[in-house]
Amino acid sequence: MRILVVEDEKRLARTIGDLLEANNYTVDLCYDGESGLDNALSGIYDVMILDVMLPRLDGFTVSRKVKESC
Repeated sequence: MRILVVEDEKRLARTIGDLLEANNYTVDLCYDGESGLDNALSGIYDVMILDVMLPRLDGFTVSRKVKESC
């Protein structure tokens, strides 16, 4: 399973990623809404963990745009 973590606090994002990888998940990290949206739209992720308060594009907008693309 491939998971996208979109979190602007880099230490928290890395901690979440490390915990998921320790449980045999493949994890990619993004630190702002724009890069999170670009990655999410690639279609390679099974799950996205998404922060709401992000720089450049908030999590609600990212979620809405991903949903609209389906």
